Formats: sequence, C-alpha cells, structure tokens
Amino acid sequence: MTPVLVRHQSLAASAPPAQACARARDWAEIQERMLVPLYEAVYERLEVGPATRLLGLGCGSGLALLIAASRGARVTGVDGRPERLALARARLLPDGVWGGGRGTRLVEDGPAAPDGDPYNLVTAFEPVGCAAGDSDGLAPALAAAVPLAERGGAVVLAGWGPPERCATSGVLRIASRLTDAPRWRPSLRDDLEDVASRAGLRPDGSGRVACPFGYADMESAVRGLLSTGLFDAAERATDHVQVVKELTEALHPYLRRDATVWMPNIFRYLIARTP
Repeated sequence: MTPVLVRHQSLAASAPPAQACARARDWAEIQERMLVPLYEAVYERLEVGPATRLLGLGCGSGLALLIAASRGARVTGVDGRPERLALARARLLPDGVWGGGRGTRLVEDGPAAPDGDPYNLVTAFEPVGCAAGDSDGLAPALAAAVPLAERGGAVVLAGWGPPERCATSGVLRIASRLTDAPRWRPSLRDDLEDVASRAGLRPDGSGRVACPFGYADMESAVRGLLSTGLFDAAERATDHVQVVKELTEALHPYLRRDATVWMPNIFRYLIARTP
C-alpha cells in the first residue's frame, strides 16, 4: 500500500485561511462520510484490492483513498485545496511520515504520474450535476489523467441522482436564490456520460446508491453543508449570517423529533474505460 498525495492547482476562489481550515475540518469530520456508501459500492463492484493502482481526482481529505488502501490498493490522491490535502496527509501518512519510510511517497506539486505501472482505476467521486458548470473542470482533468492509466482501465464518475429522489436538492437551491447568477440546476440523465464523452472515455456500466445525509443536530447539518463549498458564492453575495438563516429554514422539514436531521438522497456513478 503506497499512498501518494499530489497538490493540484485549484480553480476556486481562495477563502480566508482560518475559514478555509475550519471548513476543511467540517468536511472531514461531518460531510465526507455521507458518500461512504458510494465509495464502497464502487470498490465492491470493481473488486478493488491489492492489484489496484488508484488515482483519486479531487480526493479531498482522503476518506475514499483510505477505504481503498484498507482493501490493499495502492493509492494516489490529487486535490487543489491545500487545507483538505493536509487532512488527507494526517490520515494516509501517519506519525509524521513524509517520504522514505513505509514505502510512502508524497509529492507537493507536479504531475500525478504513477510510481511504477500505470493506474488501472481513476476515480472522480466529487458529485457533479447540482450546479451550473460544476463539471467544466472535470473533463480536462480526466483528459490529463487518461494518459497515465492503462488501456481499458476503469474511470469512475459520480453525480447527483434525480432531484425528486434527492431531498438535499431543495436545500441547494438556496445557493442560487442568494446570488445574482443562477447556480443550482437539476441533474440530467446524461450528465456523467457527457463528461465521459468529452474526455474520450467509453461508458461501461453505471449504478445508483442511496447516500442519505444524516446529521446529529441542526448545527452539524449547517456546518456540513457549508463545508461543501456550494454556498461560498452565496456568502460572498450576502453574508454568513444570512446564509445560515436560510439554510436552517430550508433544513427544518428534515428535522426529526430527536433533533437529528435526515435527508435521503440517491447518487449515480458511471464506470467508463480508457481508450
């Protein structure tokens, strides 16, 4: 098992350092786990194990990589958010190991070239299909990753399911309502296929996975959703207090008697193959 983390240039606007660090921590501690059923379904279907050489695009704070590594896979992570990448290091490079020990290699900047044989699995688990233009940067990233993968290697893309089956869709509309430029849009049936086509990939199967968003209380729900970055533009257009107020109101229908917040969602994944 060789975890590799590569810092990749981000196209997103920079947040204040303290806020970015806090949001990254909320992502790692609250929000990231919501997609674990998606990760596990994909890994089970593709039989991820010791023979897997995985490149994770947009790896975040590394939970998907950690799960793959626990199955014996050799993993490389790429992400343009240094605060999240720092948390991935803590997970995948324990005890301050920064290279040269335990077979671990860490690259701060540069291409995510494989350390040895080409990758046979590339994942892009950050879901697309809930905001206008949210896949614009994905196709170029995939096109750059394809030459690093073996011929016929698997590439996995993830997206939101139909809005009527995603309770969170209604909450995400706030991101559009509080900004001048519309951001939220309903996911479309062929979103993932369109991205794959632009990257020169051949679709080879798909699936749907239930990924409910469950939170211990309303505060955790608000912090978790803010950590996704989907509301950053709304906060810039208004302010943090207004966005929190609107989010709390939108989440109220999903508040249960025990004070937890529960929103059922369906996510879709597409398996494609490199040429």
